[in-house]
Parts: sequence; C-alpha cells; structure tokens
Amino acid sequence: MALALYRLGRFAFRKKWWFIAAWLVALFSVGAITAAAAPKFATDFELPNTDSDRAMSVMKTDFPAFNDQLLKSPTTVVIAADDGLANHEAQIYALVGKLRALPHVVMPEQTVNPVAAAAANPKLASLFIGDNGKVGLIKIQQDIPREDLTVDDMEQFKDILAESSGNGLQVEGTGALMQVQEQGGAAELLGFAIAFVVMIVAFGALVAAFIPIITGIVGVGLTMLLVTLSAKFMDVQQSATAIITMLGIAVSIDYALFIVSRYRSELNLGGTREAAAGRAVGTAGSAVVFAGLTVMVAVAALSVVGIPFITQMGIAASFAVLIAVLGAITLIPALLGAFGRFAFKPRIPGIRHGDEPDDQPSNGLRVGRFITRYPLPVAIIGLVLLAVAAGPMTRLELGMDTTSDAEYSATALLQRGFGEGVNGELFVVVTDADGGNVAPAADAVVAHAKTLDNVANPSQITWVGNGPNPANSQEGATAALITVTPEKSPSGPETHTLMDQLRDYAEDAPNGATVNVGGQTAILSDISDKLSSALIPFLLLVVGLAFIILMVVFRSILVPLTATIGFLFSVCATFGATVLIFQEGYFGLIDHTKPVISFLPIFLIGVVFGLAMDYQVFLVTRMREEYVHGVSAKDSVIIGYQHGARVVTSAALIMISVFAAFMLAPDTIAKMMGFALAAAVFFDAFVIRMMVVPAVTALMGDAAWKLPRWLDKILPNVDVEGTAIREIPIEDSTDPTDERKPAPTPA
Repeated sequence: MALALYRLGRFAFRKKWWFIAAWLVALFSVGAITAAAAPKFATDFELPNTDSDRAMSVMKTDFPAFNDQLLKSPTTVVIAADDGLANHEAQIYALVGKLRALPHVVMPEQTVNPVAAAAANPKLASLFIGDNGKVGLIKIQQDIPREDLTVDDMEQFKDILAESSGNGLQVEGTGALMQVQEQGGAAELLGFAIAFVVMIVAFGALVAAFIPIITGIVGVGLTMLLVTLSAKFMDVQQSATAIITMLGIAVSIDYALFIVSRYRSELNLGGTREAAAGRAVGTAGSAVVFAGLTVMVAVAALSVVGIPFITQMGIAASFAVLIAVLGAITLIPALLGAFGRFAFKPRIPGIRHGDEPDDQPSNGLRVGRFITRYPLPVAIIGLVLLAVAAGPMTRLELGMDTTSDAEYSATALLQRGFGEGVNGELFVVVTDADGGNVAPAADAVVAHAKTLDNVANPSQITWVGNGPNPANSQEGATAALITVTPEKSPSGPETHTLMDQLRDYAEDAPNGATVNVGGQTAILSDISDKLSSALIPFLLLVVGLAFIILMVVFRSILVPLTATIGFLFSVCATFGATVLIFQEGYFGLIDHTKPVISFLPIFLIGVVFGLAMDYQVFLVTRMREEYVHGVSAKDSVIIGYQHGARVVTSAALIMISVFAAFMLAPDTIAKMMGFALAAAVFFDAFVIRMMVVPAVTALMGDAAWKLPRWLDKILPNVDVEGTAIREIPIEDSTDPTDERKPAPTPA
C-alpha cells in the first residue's frame, strides 16, 4: 500500500491542476445538480419494532385526523398571577387575540381565555385553570410541520409573550414555537478560526496553514451536498447532516495536518518536492487511510442500534471520513504542488517551524526522553488522573429530557398548576384481534388506567373510537384511542413505570385485544431503551473490528490492546466529567441540570473511538517505522514521540476547539454534546496517547512489537511503515529555484 500511495502522491503533485480541477468540478457539479433537484429531507419519524411505532401506525390508519394534528406544531402558553387570573382578564383577552393572529393558526376558537373557558364549563375547569385560579393554559395549534417553523416565527411569538407580561401577569411559552432550531454557523466559524491559529503555530508559516482549511471546506461541502442530494432518492432525515460538519471538519483538518507535516519533514531529507510529496503520502498517507478506516468502522457501526436517524448519522459520518481520506491523499499533494516553494512561506518569526534537524532539542524530544526514563510513574499518574475524573460516573443517569432552556419557566408554572406531565400525554390505542367491537376492551383499559398511580385527573379519562358516526365514535368502533396524562415529568422514572403498566395490561385485556402506547413521551422512552440495549453489542463490535485493523497496522497484539484499554479509561473519565457538570451542576456552567441525554454514550463512543485511534495511528506508526528499520525499542518511542507529538497536539487542539465551540449554543443538550466530545479528545489525546501509551510501550520494550508466527502469516502485510519507499533512492533536487539548497556553482 505504501508504494501505491507513494506513486499516487507523486502523480497528484505532478498533475496538480488536473486534480484540483477535478475536485472543484465535482463540488460545483454536485452543487448545481442538488440545486436543480431541490431534494427535501424526510419528516416521518420511524422507530421500527417498538411498541410506540405500532401505536403510531394504528393512529395513522384509524385516527388520521388526530395523527395529523400531532405532526403539526402545538404550542402552549402558560399564564400566572398571584392575585388570581380573574383580575387580569383584559390582558388575557388581548393576549388571546394576538395568539390567534399568528401565522398558520388553525381552530382559533380553541385558543381561548382559560378563565372564561373554566366558567363556561365547570366540569372541565381543571383542564384550563390550576393552583386555585392562579395558573392557566392557552393552547395554540398551527397547520405547519415543526421543521418548517422559522426563527422569525419564534421571535414573533416571544415578542407577544414579552408584550403581554406585566402588571402582575406572568406569560411563558413551551412547545413547537419555543423549540425552533436557530441557524448554525457561529460554532463552525469559531472552530475554523481557532484551527487556523493552531496550524499557523504548528507550521510556523501562513500559506501552509491554509491547506488543511481548503481541504476541510471542499470535503465537508461535497459530503453535505451528496447527502442532501441522496434525499431525492431515499428517505433521509436532516439529522443525518448534523454530524457531517462536526466530524468532517475535524478529520479533514487532522489528516491534512498529518500529511503536510510529514511532507515538510521529508523535504529535509533532500530530493525534489515531488519525491517528498510522494514519500509523505506513502508513509503518512498510509496511516491516514487506516486511521480513516477505523473511524469509518466506528461511526458506521451506529447502525446496530436499529434507530433509522442514528443509522443515517453513522453512514453520513463514515462517508464524510471517506471524502476526507480521499482529499488527504489526492487534493493535498496537488495543493502542495500548486503552492510549490511558497508552501511554507512567509515564515512566522518567533515560532518553531518544525523543519529543524532531528538532533536539535525540542519539547517533543525532551518529553519523549522523560517518559522513557520514568515510564511506570508516568503511566500510573495518567491512569490515576482518569480514574479520579471517572468517579462521578457511578451516579450517571440517562434520560431524554428535550426541554430547552427557554422553556423552563413555562415548565415550572405547568408543574405548579397542572403537574409536570401535562404536555407528556401517553396515547393508548386498543384494537380488537378479530377486527370486531373494541368497546369491551377499551372500557377495561380505561378502568385499569384510572387505578394506576401517577395519572392526572383519572376521573376524566375516556376513549374515542373510529366508528362511522362522528357524533358517537364509539359505536361500531374497531379501534380505540385513550389519552392518559401523567402527573410526573415525561422523562421521569414514574412515567416510564406508568407506560409499562399500560402496556402490560394487554395480557389481561378482554377478547385478546392489543394494547399499544404511543406519543412523544413513549417514543423517547423507547429510544432510550433501544440505545441502552444496543450499547454493549455496539461497543464489542467497534472495539473488535478496530482491534483487527490495528493489528494489521502495527503487526502486534499488545499495542492494539493498550490502545483500546486506554480508550475505555478516557471514555469513563469523560462520562464522569459530564455527570459532574451537567447532571450535578458543578462550576455553574449551566443554568438547568438534567440527566445525560440517552444517545450521548453510544454517539460519544462511536465518534471518539475513531478519533482516538487516529491519534494512536499518527503517533505509534512512526515508532514502529523506526523500530522496523533497526532503532531500539526505547529510542523508537523517543523518535516517534518527537515527530508525532507536535502533530497530535495540534490535531487534538483543533478537535477540542471545534467541539468546544458548540458550548456557545443556547441549548443545554448542544452544550452537553460539545463538552463531552471536547473532554473526550482532551483525556484521550493528552493523557492516554501522549502519556500512557508511550510509557507503556517503553515498558514493554521489544515485546510490544511481537506477533505470533501463525498470526503473522494470516494478517496481510500492508507496509504502513514504508519499507518499500525507503528502498527508493532520494533524488537530488535539480530545481534552480529550490531555496532549500544552494544553487550549484558552474565549473
């Protein structure tokens, strides 16, 4: 492989304009096709093989009008006054009028003054008024999908709330209009800016810092366009694109950084720039290919969860990594050829440029020597630090609390007046096994639901049927719909228990009737269950496949074993830090604590395991390369650390910057994901890869690179260390403009 990549690198360098043109043509052509095709992302949410999915299928078939309402945009306005809402009726009527005038509002007659509604129908007063007349609800229904609501719609709604508050009346909102996702871009731009500064420091030159940025923009742009275009031919949800920007930028810049750094090192050995580009792609490019393959395996394995939107995110992420690898081994040598002798110009004074001789002292050399001199204490200190950080993980709580920070005031009022579960209804559907009269089974389920704990207003529970007579839908019904409102939080354990009790009643339902529970609360609960059950199989699959890939790369058992065990330490430390800050509220970084979002563990493992193996490959391949070519085990660790530390440090800082920038988002979930990813990269890159791995490798000595003879015969030899390339003589430069060597003196 190294020899093939060497030839590819030289060819791309020599035919630079053809390769650059090919990438640009691909980018603009796919962009034009996507614009012409105008694809739209799917809006249907599916959760196959779950009880909530079966319930939603029944609702779609037998209660289409009700199901359509669920797919639209409901919003709840909560009003409160300590002196009683009846003293603020003029304000409330003005508020109702403004809400009815919002765009796309349907059934405005149902958007009513809760005080008047309670007075008109005292039996249903508890649905409108709570806390002895001090808290009220106003419902809004808009005939527009949630995903089509805009930031302007949200701002208009917030302005109405602000205008209507005052004089003792508090007005808050929750629901669709408060959950509109604001346009992104600020985090990405900040990540790019910090990455650019890091690369200037890494290269000590301005032009070279642009090369990774260019490849990142082209790669992410092309991937985003291709995934968007695929929505024209298959069901793809927009969530599939969320990971492309985050991961695509990071790996594109990392891979470019690795190859450009190796190119600069190869220039110091002499020969033409074309030969140096070939050697860089042949050696560092081989590491990039296998690092990328490891990341692709890690994120593509998210499909084992069995949740379509997570599967799509994993496939999109793996495709983004594939584009990044292709860009690294073709576009980067072409760009190096295009910039020529100006690639590392102008040099930034006062910054180490990275092209100094190997025997010149550097921080990487000093730290490498220190680690190999005291390997055991260094390894112990690193692992103890991670163990301390992992301590709070024992208190980890997972949940799917999707309440945004802007909704917490409304949620507090809901809890005060109506209970936490007022917006977390469970929709129980009952169907007769033979398609006959469902009334006996529906009556039995209603009676059972009234006896359960954590049910709000049990006396008002009833059922509606799909009978042909709208005035009496129970007559001749073959399916029944029952709305059960929990008292406690929709994401709390009490509501989960209530849902299970309703589902379990199917065994006792008359005539073998089927009972299913759906709705957003049930869907989120089922997502949590599927994620929890898939976590261990996913971890085993990812670690197993990656272990095989690393054995092929390093031709060793102990080195891959050290890499994977170290990753488990860093992940546990990440979970501990996340629990401490977001679940328990330490350091005051967030205003509202909440359980760790259920999909974070499996998402974190998939993304960060791949990135961790990136650093492992970048750092340790150079150690193996030196060892294979005759350097002692100890000295190979020092040399590999000296050459790899600067690159891995720069790459990790870029990753941390990209991920940590998402902590600027207003939403706690986005902050949680950004923090967890940034913390995981910090723990893994700076503690495991830069401390523990070289220390343990030095402790193992020659044994680190041993492989059983029978296994050595089975594994393919991919020559990542570039033995075939070393046999190629380094060509002398004949370029008279090459400023790295003095021009020859005529005889």
